[in-house]
Amino acid sequence: MKPVSADEAIKLRHPEGVALITCRDEKKVNVTPIGWFTLCNSKPHRWAICLSNKHFSNKVISETKEFVLCLPSYLQKDDILYCGSVHGWDVNKLDNCKLKTIESKQVKTPILENSIACFECKVIKTCDAGDHTIFIGEIVESYISSKKDKVYNFGERKLIKWDLKQ
Repeated sequence: MKPVSADEAIKLRHPEGVALITCRDEKKVNVTPIGWFTLCNSKPHRWAICLSNKHFSNKVISETKEFVLCLPSYLQKDDILYCGSVHGWDVNKLDNCKLKTIESKQVKTPILENSIACFECKVIKTCDAGDHTIFIGEIVESYISSKKDKVYNFGERKLIKWDLKQ
């Protein structure tokens, strides 16, 4: 083992899973792709997501105390890349991509059609992590589709699919 900078070593975390986070304020629905997410409790089930304090989604989730975590299908690859390249502060991302929303049952934020799975979450706790915020959301409703082509990030805007039927 040789010593290197944390930045250099962190590059080796790939491949990492990709999730799409949706949130809704009074004006629009925002979609943000993230790689920093994990299940963090089993009973009740909870997701932990980590968002930059600069992100529009961070502001919206802080105010509304809810989000939807979607595990996207490879069919959504181009929209994942688009939503990760523009800011919700500047544009309504859904106006410029093919993602379609479906009304949720327990939260105001919609789920995304054609995702592998979606989880409606109500924020129960936040944690200041420095330049990011960790939101812990309790799953209040969940959905699956027939899609089985999970997306993984290999870094440098390279997404690959993994067929869950294998």
